[in-house]
Amino acid sequence: MFREMRLKNQSLSEAETDEMLRSCTSGVLAVTGDNGYPYAVPISYAYQNGRIYFHCAKTGHKLDGIKNNEKVSFCVTAADDVKAEAFTTFYRSAIVFGRARILTEDSEKKAALECLAEKYSPGLFRQGQSMIEKEWNNVCVVEIDVEHKSGKAASELLDKKPI
Repeated sequence: MFREMRLKNQSLSEAETDEMLRSCTSGVLAVTGDNGYPYAVPISYAYQNGRIYFHCAKTGHKLDGIKNNEKVSFCVTAADDVKAEAFTTFYRSAIVFGRARILTEDSEKKAALECLAEKYSPGLFRQGQSMIEKEWNNVCVVEIDVEHKSGKAASELLDKKPI
């Protein structure tokens, strides 16, 4: 169903890809936008157990896109070191494809918000709980169930021999 990576010798392992998804602090979500145009927007997120979580306002372009088509893609860039003299970039990135859904069960929504709070404000559990309670009625939480993921890096950053 999903394309194979063309430059397989530059692919990262599942463990390396998962670590990149866990450690990056922002990524770009792409949904089907208005009039069939892609809509890509940077977001803060958390990755846990094969799922990506993010929060947003209760209305907006990305939610309209998800409501119209649950299929989304999401990417992160962990390295972006331009080597001007070599006309190349030493990069590490990951992309996922999955299905997004708006969380409606209170327990799921709370767990996702706690996951986000722990990632971005570690050690501030009590304050995070207070913020979750304060914003509960104003926030929408989305979960992306990852169906396919791949990581890739510039060959110069890998210890792999070309295929």
